[in-house]
This record gives sequence, C-alpha cells and structure tokens, in this order.
Amino acid sequence: MSSLFPALVQASADRPAVRFGERALGYGGLAAAAGAVAVRVRGARRVAVWATSELETAVAVVGVLGAGVTAVPLNPRSGERELGHILADSAPDAVLTAPGAQLPAALDGVPRIEVDVRAEGPAPEDSADDSAPALIVYTSGTTGPPKGAVLSRRAVSATLDALADAWQWTDADVLVHALPLFHVHGLVLGILGPLRRGGSVRHLGRFDTAGVARELGGGATMLFGVPTMYHRIAEALPGDPALVKALAGARLLVSGSAALPVHDHERIAAATGRRVIERYGMTETLMNTSVRADGEARPGTVGVPLPGVELRLAGDDGVSVAAFDGESVGEIQLRGPNLFTEYLNRPDATADAFTADGWFRTGDMAVRDPDGYVRIVGRKATDLIKSGGYKIGAGEIENALLEHPGVREAAVTGEPDPDLGERIVAWIVPADPGAPPADEELADYVARRLAPHKRPRVIRRLDALPRNDMGKILKRALPDG
Repeated sequence: MSSLFPALVQASADRPAVRFGERALGYGGLAAAAGAVAVRVRGARRVAVWATSELETAVAVVGVLGAGVTAVPLNPRSGERELGHILADSAPDAVLTAPGAQLPAALDGVPRIEVDVRAEGPAPEDSADDSAPALIVYTSGTTGPPKGAVLSRRAVSATLDALADAWQWTDADVLVHALPLFHVHGLVLGILGPLRRGGSVRHLGRFDTAGVARELGGGATMLFGVPTMYHRIAEALPGDPALVKALAGARLLVSGSAALPVHDHERIAAATGRRVIERYGMTETLMNTSVRADGEARPGTVGVPLPGVELRLAGDDGVSVAAFDGESVGEIQLRGPNLFTEYLNRPDATADAFTADGWFRTGDMAVRDPDGYVRIVGRKATDLIKSGGYKIGAGEIENALLEHPGVREAAVTGEPDPDLGERIVAWIVPADPGAPPADEELADYVARRLAPHKRPRVIRRLDALPRNDMGKILKRALPDG
C-alpha cells in the first residue's frame, strides 16, 4: 500500500502542479481541490469523469484515486451507442464534470458532481491497496464494442516509475502537451506522471506549434506528442526560429501512440539538434518499452523493455523467436506489473488475451535488433502481410514511402493475390496532388531501400488517410479497392 502522489502532502503548497492555459493550481491548491472531490466520492465503487482537456479533469481524477475509488474516463467525443455501452458496462455511481458542462442524454440517469477547482478539502488519504483498480480505460473497439481494461494502482505506479528510470524524469521537469485526457497517453503519462514525480504539467488545451514554442521557451523541459503533432512541428520549423530554439533547449521530446515516420525524425533533428525518442505501450499494458534518455535515439525503433517488463516475440506456432537479428518477425508478448488485471465483465476475452503460460498477446508484430532494440512492423491482424512466402511488416514499407519527397502520408495493407498469397497495397496522399509520383517510381523506391519482395504491387491515392483522435491510421476505414 503506497501513495500514488506523495507530493500532494510533501511538496510546498505553492510549487506549480498543473496548468491549463491561464488556469493553474499549485500542489497546495491541487491537494485541497482533489481532497474536496475525494470527500464527495468516497465509498463509491466507480466514478466516471467527463474527460475534457480542462483543469477540472485533472482535479477529478486525482481526487477519485485519492479516495481509493476507480475512475472511468469518458471520451467527450464518443458517439451515443459507444457511450451507452461504456456506461452500461461500467455502471458508474456518478459522473464528475466541469461546471456547466453540456452532457449527452446517455448520462441523464447518472448523478452529476461538478468539480470546483477552488474548493478546500483535506488532502486525499490515498490509502487503497496496490492491487485495487485505479482506472478502467476503454479500448478503441475496432473489432467490436469497446472493452474496459481494468488498470490497478500497481500498474500505474510501476509504469510511471519505470519511465522515470528510463527518461531520468524528476521533480525538476516541466512537461508540456496537448493530448486528450480520456486516454492512457494523455492522462496516465501526461497528467499522473508529472504529479507522481512532484513536477508540473502545462496542458495546451489544443495543439499548436506556437504554444509548444511558448512553453518550451518558457521553462518547460519535456514535450509529449503523437506523430501528427510532430509532423506539424517538422513542417513549421523552417519558418519559425522561435520553435527551433525552443525544441533545441528541451531536455526530452517523446512521441507515442503510433510510429513516427523516419523523415519527420530527421527533419526535426536536422533543424534542432534534438532527436525525438519513441516508446511503446497499449491500454492493456500501459508502457512496455522506450528509448532511454541516456541511450541512442534510433529512428524507427521503440527502444528496449522498461525495468520490470518481460518481452518475447512469438511465431505463428507460439514458439518464442529467439533471434535478435533485425529480421525475424514475431508477435510481442508481455509479462510484468504494468499489465491490466482483466477486461471488465469479459472473462472470456481476458482468458483469450493471455497464453497458457501467462503472457499477454499484444497483436503487435516486431523484430529485435542484435542490441535488443525493438522495431514494430505492424499489427498482426492488419499489418502483417504474407507475400510470396515472406512475412512483411507494413510499417517499414510505410516509412520507406514517407521518405519519398512526393509522399505526404502513407498506409500499407495486403489484399488477396492468386500467385503471391497477398500483394502489397500502398495508399498514399501525394505532397502535390497535381503531380503525384508514378506508381513504378514509388515501387522501385521501396525496393531499393528495403528489398524487392517488399515493393508495393498496387498504389492507390487519397486526399487524406482516415485517423482516430490519437493520430493512428484507421486501416479498416480505407475504401474498398
């Protein structure tokens, strides 16, 4: 039994904790406001949080966790059917919101508690057992209704402490980001992470490069983002010397939630002298691997397993892929204290997610380099292409395509082929729609960089690729043919 946020009682009251735009709380104010929330929810089983990008969301989650209650963050952009499913599945005793927030009809029957960030309450006791559930975070539901991943307090603390080791994260760090707060990246890493360290976080509300430049230029030391954000940064750097200077002075630039294209890595490094590091996690596992702050920031990799995390690659037959040769593809399987406890109300799905010997099946395919660095090549269901007897990861082909100056966005899928089994299909958004690169030019470009059997056999052009809120490409939403 240990406190998730010891700084709430140990840090000086005026030490900065959280800031959203012009609204901010020091550790004293956060402890008081979260304590007032804790008093109101204590004794509840689960409490939903209407997770807007506002100060109230941070206060609400810290207060719920401080009361030893389970928080269920709700995506304000969820559709009626999805939100109805989540509420029926999690059965929250109340929903916490910012004052005056407009809620959809699906929440009409749930008691509402408005969060007052200036309220005065006793510091949260934060005395729940480490095995108790801290959060229920719902998956994206790409293969059915979203499943609620139950994350224990131990899982949250283990992940944040492992990242502190990997990133040399201390109470002196000031994090800036603009990530949504209903997701692991923005909420657990981006809000709870700084507070566990005793540092501070500045949330931009909405992402823009001017905000990044302002905050990193004004004392922030770390930036968290997704590839879409870093792409916009890379595009803006040539004409924005203030942004160049701000990124050059940052201690750590971290990208996650999807692979950052190599060409964006290189453009940022060339302009600022700083390399973006990547990490790998999932809702069910929190964080698994990362490039270390004192390690090599190698584009295209997600680094090495975090302290306490066991990682293996498994072949189709379930046997571990022993080779660290940068070529042998296997499914990432995991064990460690960072893993979720169960899918809420889904014992069947929970059992199916684990092997007989207790390893979690991620569905992500990867290779390992000789020094242990992990390179993810795609999802088993959508990104592993079996063509001409080869197992090919879509991710490396996408990266190769993105290095071509005529390609702005790229996605790669497989489709049935009577000769090859599957043929490689590249979906591209041209940099200049009026003069897109020729099919043969792109296919040869990939073949020269990777291997002949990895060349796309079909090229399809789109105005934009479908993406979710975190910037991940939705391959299932690509048009037929």
